[in-house]
This record gives sequence, structure tokens and C-alpha cells, in this order.
Amino acid sequence: MAKKLYIKTYGCQMNVYDTNRMTDVLVPLGYETVDGPEGADMVILNTCHIREKASEKVFSELGQLRRIKERRESKGEKMLIGVAGCVAQAEGEEILRRAKQVDLVFGPQTYHRLPEMVTQALGNTTGRGISDTDFPVESKFDFLPEESLPQGSSAFLSVQEGCDKFCTFCVVPYTRGAEFSRPVKSIIEEAKRLVLNGTKEITLLGQNVNGFHGEAPDGKSWKLGRLLRALAEVDGLERLRYITSHPNDMDDELIKTHQELSTLMPYLHLPIQSGSDRVLEMMNRKHTADHYRKIIDKLRDACPEIALSSDFIVGFPGESDRDFAETIRLITDINYAQAYSFKYSPRPGTPAAGIDAQVPEDIKSQRLAMLQELLNAQQISFNQSMVGKNLSVLIERKGREEGQLGGRSPYMQSVFVQAPERLMGHIVEVKIESAQPNSLNGSVVTGDFDTLDRHTVNEKQTAMEARI
Repeated sequence: MAKKLYIKTYGCQMNVYDTNRMTDVLVPLGYETVDGPEGADMVILNTCHIREKASEKVFSELGQLRRIKERRESKGEKMLIGVAGCVAQAEGEEILRRAKQVDLVFGPQTYHRLPEMVTQALGNTTGRGISDTDFPVESKFDFLPEESLPQGSSAFLSVQEGCDKFCTFCVVPYTRGAEFSRPVKSIIEEAKRLVLNGTKEITLLGQNVNGFHGEAPDGKSWKLGRLLRALAEVDGLERLRYITSHPNDMDDELIKTHQELSTLMPYLHLPIQSGSDRVLEMMNRKHTADHYRKIIDKLRDACPEIALSSDFIVGFPGESDRDFAETIRLITDINYAQAYSFKYSPRPGTPAAGIDAQVPEDIKSQRLAMLQELLNAQQISFNQSMVGKNLSVLIERKGREEGQLGGRSPYMQSVFVQAPERLMGHIVEVKIESAQPNSLNGSVVTGDFDTLDRHTVNEKQTAMEARI
């Protein structure tokens, strides 16, 4: 009988990728995934340390899991609880001290050793959970099995991990380690496997993805632009994206790729965090607001239709009214399609957490409200500019309404249409008829019927006969 595995994923796309790979490494032990913790033989919390009060949320979740585990154990049933990801890496000992019900604590660089840890935990009689939060010399990617389950029409592919930038607010260098780029050959092979399993869009992932410098088959080092061009040659791969980038690694080669590579979607998430040079310096971002503006100008010259997204932190220690006003000015200058914004909250162990000039919470809240009002207005305006246009949409999920399907536009907008389920997983042309703050609605004009099925012989004929 298969054992039941539930993994709850917090935070970034990298954690989504890691969750999928944890599932892969546990398949040989007989685990199959389920949709909730009740009845699961193992529950893993794959945590993120970026969001506010991340640790408190993990401990709250662990309290609920403790009660489930106690009920299971009262029936003589074994249940393992694991904590993975960045909170585990940063606070592993504290988790084991406060949450005795936890059997496993392991960081994002060690989940390839998960089968061994599970075996140890099942026979553990010490009363203390097993911890593995070292930064191993070997790369986990060298030990991961091939993907056991299809990832769907849109998939993540990790190409780079870690960060050497050491922004003063960020825990990533301490939880994910130094920058590491996978060899090109292994990336291409994984992309081909994904495509063979039905993937049409791949998003390349990295904490600093445009800092990619992986070893190429000829022994040289490739940057991200060259990698994207190689991936674009994979037969059947129709869309490429990448996230998350740092302005200092946005080189001319990569910008030119946006101009020349039709497979690369015209959307870029390029965080700046603040529009104030003084705050950027305190953040150790190593660039200025004008440097960022020049990068945006180059991108728009190369790819006029590109849509931009960013991250903003308000209330960074020492941020003045003038600093905040400069952030507002930058947002007004750039005009974003969407963005993510947060109040600064200290992360233990980061330099910014020790700065005395912390901004009061009420001021943070006021500034965040002002900033989000502007960003939301820009997003609504961008969405409304799509009305009347035809957009290619990758259909990848069911909508909330009967007969409704949803997907993503080239600009990462959610798009909903009334369409038959046979279009699931395919790229269709959609005429946009209305826009909401966070989504678009339209009707299908044409579909990619010439490639509706490269794996099943009969589906293509069915699609041609029922062509919209």
C-alpha cells in the first residue's frame, strides 16, 4: 500500500520547484502525494523566510500538525513531520527545541538526502528530530532523480541558486548559500523531458537568475542570454520566462535576447526595492535609481511591448519622507504592469535588523497604502489597454464558472474564457473583451490546432474536426 505524502509550500517559485523534486526523491520509498495533512504518513512544510512573521506562521502550523500526529499515534499509526526550506535552514535548532513533534529539519540544499533522513527518522528512538542544514560540497542537482510526475503545460526549471549580493534586508545568502549555476547540459536535458511530458512554457528560476554562469558543453561559461537561445531550440518548447533578476546582471546580451527571441515572453520582473539612492545604498543594492532607469530604457528600445514588474520595500530603516517620495517618482516614471510591495520587517541575522532608525509601523502602513494605490492604478490601466486586442493564452486550469478555462497571457495576466476542456494545455488566440484589476476576460479566436497533440495520435484529428 502506498504511503501518503502532503507537502505544504510557502513563498517563492523556487519552493514550488523544490516541492516537486522532494516528491520525486520520495517516490522510490513508496510515497504518493495527497491534498491535505489528515491521514498523511508524512507532512512536510516547505517554508519561506521572506514574508513577514514567517517563523510564527510555521510554528502555528506545527501546532495544528501536532494534534493530528497525536490522534494518529493514539491509534498506533506512525506519522512523520518535516520542516524544509529557508526557515528550516535559518532556525533549525529553534524548531527542534520548540516543536518536539518535528521529526525532520532540512535546508533547501539537502533535500536530495531526504530518503536517507526518512529512513533514519522511522527508526529514531532518541526523542529528538533529525537535522540536516549543512551546505554540502556536492550539488543536490547531481543526485536528484528524473522527474517522476508530469509538471503540466507550464513548468518551473531551476537553473541557479543562492546569491552573493548580500542586500542588507535579505536572508537568502544565509539560507540558500553562495551562487551556484547548473551545467547547461543538465538544464537542456531537463527541459526536453518536461516538453516530452506536455510542457509548453518553462520559467527558469534562480534567486539571482540573470547572474547565471553555467558550464557549457564546450567547457566555456554561458550567461543567461545564451542559455535562453539554446532552450529556444528545444523542439516543442513554445514559451520561455525567467525570474528573479538583479539590475546589476541585466547585461546587453540578455537585453538583446528580448529583442531577438520570439519564444521569450515580453515580460520581466526586475526588482529595485526603492527609488531613493540613499536607501539603495543602505540596502547594499550596488546600483542607483538612474542606473535602473537606463536599463529600462534599453529594454524598451529593444522590446517596445515589454511589460515590467518589480518589488518594493517601504519603511526600510532610516527611510525619510523624501526617500519615499523618490520611490513614488520612480514608479511614476517607469509605469509598471504589476508589482509586489511590502512593509519592511527585520530578518534575524541580517544587517538591516540591527539599524536603530526603524520606521514606526503607522508610517510604514501609510506609505504602503499610498504606494499600492499608485501601483494598482498602473496595473488596472495596463489591463484595460488590452481590451480589444488579441493575445496568445496558454490554457492551464479550470475557471470558477461552469465551462470556464483560465490561462496566462504573454504579460503574465490571468485570462479567462468560455471554452471546451480539450483546449486545456494548449495555446489559443483570445480576443480580450473586458479587464478587471487582476484578470482579463475574452473569447477564443483560434487555437494551436496544428500541434494539439504530439503524444496521442487520435486527439489531433478530434481537434481538427471540432475546430473553433
